[in-house]
Formats: sequence, C-alpha cells, structure tokens
Amino acid sequence: MRYAYAITAALLLSGTAAAIALPTVGGAQTAQNEPTVMAATAPKPGAPMSFADLVSKLQPAVVNISTNQRITQQAQPNPFAGTPFEGMFGQQQGQGNGGPVTREATSLGSGFIISPDGYVVTNNHVVAPAAGVKGATVDSITVTLVDRKEYVAKLIGRDPTSDLALLKIDAKNLPFVKFGDSEAARVGDWVVAIGNPFGLGGTVTAGIVSSLHRVTGGGAYDRFIQTDAAINQGNSGGPMFDLSGNVIGINSQILGSQGGGSIGIGFAIPAVDAKPVIEKLMKGTTIARGYLGVGVQPLSDDLAGSFGLPKNQGELVGRIEPGQAADKAGLRAGDIVLRVNGKPVTPDQSLSYLVANVTPGSRIPLDIVRQGRPMTINAVIGTRPSEDQLAALTNPDDSSEMGDNGDTPSVGQPAANALGVTVQTLTPQIARNFNVDSSVQGVVIANVDSSSDAGSKGLKRGDVIVSVNGIPVGTAAALGAAITQAKAAGRAQVALQIVRGRNPAYFIGIKLKK
Repeated sequence: MRYAYAITAALLLSGTAAAIALPTVGGAQTAQNEPTVMAATAPKPGAPMSFADLVSKLQPAVVNISTNQRITQQAQPNPFAGTPFEGMFGQQQGQGNGGPVTREATSLGSGFIISPDGYVVTNNHVVAPAAGVKGATVDSITVTLVDRKEYVAKLIGRDPTSDLALLKIDAKNLPFVKFGDSEAARVGDWVVAIGNPFGLGGTVTAGIVSSLHRVTGGGAYDRFIQTDAAINQGNSGGPMFDLSGNVIGINSQILGSQGGGSIGIGFAIPAVDAKPVIEKLMKGTTIARGYLGVGVQPLSDDLAGSFGLPKNQGELVGRIEPGQAADKAGLRAGDIVLRVNGKPVTPDQSLSYLVANVTPGSRIPLDIVRQGRPMTINAVIGTRPSEDQLAALTNPDDSSEMGDNGDTPSVGQPAANALGVTVQTLTPQIARNFNVDSSVQGVVIANVDSSSDAGSKGLKRGDVIVSVNGIPVGTAAALGAAITQAKAAGRAQVALQIVRGRNPAYFIGIKLKK
C-alpha cells in the first residue's frame, strides 16, 4: 500500500489560472457546493453527459500543497580525506569526513478549503517529515490555489492515527466546500477526484465507488472508500466528491504499480470519520481514542473451523499488554472477541476500529468465546498511545538454530502423527538458543513434515506451541491430549498459538492428518 503523495525535487506545477466567482445568496457568501448553488449544475442521477459544470464549481476550492523539508544525516566518511585526492569526487576540501550533511527536499500533495477564511484539509503524511527518514524536518508549507496564488500555511494540527491534518492560510472570501454524508454512498455511485498527481495541479479524474468499509491493514481508522477513479502520487489529501458536489472522502492511499501509477485501486478516508477529527483540530481539542491493549488477528477459515465458529465473525486475541485495559478486565490470549459494546466485530468493522471510537474511561461489555464457552466481560477502556509507541511494541524476529546439547528426545507421537510435527519440552537452554523469552511455556517443534499442512503454512524447527484451541500445552503429553480432544469433538483442524523468537505470539489454523 502506498500513500498517494510524492517527495520530489521538481517544481510545483499548478493548474490553469481561472477567475474565481464566489456565489452569494441574499448578500452572504455561501459554500461552493451549497444545494441552492449546485442545483443548476449538478448532473442528473445516473451516468452524466459531462462533469464539466460540476468541476467548474468545485475546482477553485481544491489546492496544491508543497513542503520544504530539511534532511540532516550523517555523511559517510571520505576514504580520501586528508590526501591530495580529497576533492576529486565532488566533495569540497574538508567535506565527507563523516559529519552531518543537510539536504533539502520537497513533498507534493493536495488539499481542499473548508471555510472562506482559509482552513485547509489534507493528509498528515503530506505535511509531516518524510516517513522513515531520520533527521527530517519541515521548514515551510505552501498552499497554491487554482489561480496560482501562493500562501504560506500554518499547521493548526495533525493526527497521524487518522492521517489527517488541518492548515490555515491568511486570506478571506475564499471558495470552499463542505463535507457530505459518506454513509449514504453506495457501491457503483459516481465520484470525482480533484488533486495534484505528480505535481500536475488541477487534475480531475472520475470513477465509481468500488467498495465501502475497505480494511487494508486493521488499524484504528482503517476503513476506506475504494474507488477506480485514477488516484496517483500527489493526489493525497485531495477531495473525493459525489455528484452533488459534497466531499465524501479524502484521497489517501493507492494500490499502485511498480512505477507508482494508478491501477484503478485507490482509497479515501470517509467523511464520516474525517469530519469529527477536523472539527477537533480546528478547536484545538485533544484527540483521545479508546485502547484495549491487545494484539489481534482475523479469524481465518481454518481458525474459525478450529474453534467451531462461523466465518467472518470476531477476532482472535494473540497478545495481552500487561497493565492495559484488556489485562485488567481479565481478557486472555486465545479469547475470541465477537462484540464490543453490542456492536459485532466483522471484517468491515474491526476490533481496533470499534474500540478506538469508544471514549477513554468508558466501561463497556465485551462478548467473547473462551475455550468454546461464550461469556461477557466488562472492560474500562484506556487511552490509545501514539502510533510510534504502538510500533515499538512489536519486536523483530531473532531466532537461531537448536543446538546439540543433550536435550530431551523428541516425544509426543500422537501430536506428531496428527499435526505433522515432532515436539519436545521447552527447556531453558532451548529457549536461550532460539531467543525465546524465559516466561514462555509450551513445547518446541523439533521437526516438521514438509508435506503436512503445518509445513505448508511455514511452521519450522524452533517454533514454540503454547496452546491448542486455547488449552495450554506445557508438555508433549498435554499437546497429544489436546489433539485427541479436538478429534473427539469432530474438529478437522486446530488453532495453535505459536511463539517464534521474540516476536508476539500468533495463532494459526492447522489441518489434522487423518
């Protein structure tokens, strides 16, 4: 997934200059997409003959956004420093000695004006320092209107979680547009996108709503409108309009080709999610979101079958963060959360999304399934940490090979026959060899049958099986008993909780050998 914006050294190209006529009703300035103004120009329902009248009204409120960034990095030492050859490869005398080097960069994106006094909405990643580049800072933000007037913008606020930002330019009587009702959008509806792809200002593309509530990564605000309207690098932050001229989405991401161009799969933040965030940024209100403190994964077909549950209902808890809301409420790894405060957890409505939209401090019920038994627990929702803090919770994979150290021989033939693996007790020495935390309890895989389902799904020597269908297995005998119990219940597959190195535990559905 790529963000639809560009970092480039090219000059910003704006669209064709145009005179901006501000509509007035009864002497008062109104929005460019006010119903009384749009009535004469909005296309009839269905396939329009042309979008020209619609675009002529909306385009003046869409802007180009560029940032000047400063990137300071440690330079590589010059191997010729202090020699007669020091300046032969582009460095000046004394440069290239490993000290800091500062470079300039420019990012390009889009945005739209939401008030006549100059509030501008865009994506956070358009105005944030270059992602993944240490030492990057934003020196200035420039907003360019369709008539090529340029303004230095002030950053009012930004929210990395929703990828939204609010700017302010010092101007009056500006053309502006309003948010519409994205919940009223239907798959197949026409939409129009206006933005700044590849620095080409004022570019208009049209398409349809391809999908609603599209989840691309499972984050707290990961619920997009998908469109086949061409969205390219530089379109980020630009508006997606319905045929009434309302902003129903903010173009944000693309599933692009290797060259970064559109392949007809673009994603926009729905207005229903964006508008409340923008209103809080405008008021200077702190944006606080609910947080449970769990690591989850979708309930795949195999996992759903392992637990005897319907598909596409609920998410599986793989990790509990100590001291957070889930831990205090008694939620456990292996629990399946079906509903949050009465709202079902589905592929279109993830657990993270539902919890994030709960006010921190609220006490809510969680309907779960634990080891096949439905139950309800109550949790007092915490406050979601920053995205950087959340990213730090995931540890890198660091596994090693099992040594020849006189470990207990491989045992547990019932498990080996059914799962396609042989296991042995997880001793402290084996845990150290595979960089597994000493607190982990389970059995370690010694060998995997490559022809088994376990082999095809990537299980390998050194992986630790912690539980089977939520039942802890600290010995090979316990593993065999859990497999036997699953077979007696008529299960064709089981859910294994796996720990690999220092990575968070995860669940995987494995088909049993007959």
